[in-house]
Amino acid sequence: MTEKKFVEVTAYYDSEGNISPLVIHWGDGSEYEIDKITDIRKAASLKSGGAGIRYTCRIKGQMRYLFLDDKRWFIEKIG
Repeated sequence: MTEKKFVEVTAYYDSEGNISPLVIHWGDGSEYEIDKITDIRKAASLKSGGAGIRYTCRIKGQMRYLFLDDKRWFIEKIG
């Protein structure tokens, strides 16, 4: 099973309560701007376990799943 990587996220919260992640902050100080969100849905992480709201994001031309699990953000760690 792939490991979860908990991350800090800068997000936009609108007046309707919708959440849009904007930037992922990695533990080493790296920041990754989210170019586009193509899908938002409740889903489970089949690779690393856990569930919540899954954001399908394009980051630097690559598609990645970002999850909001209760109050914590995680991404499926690669490698």
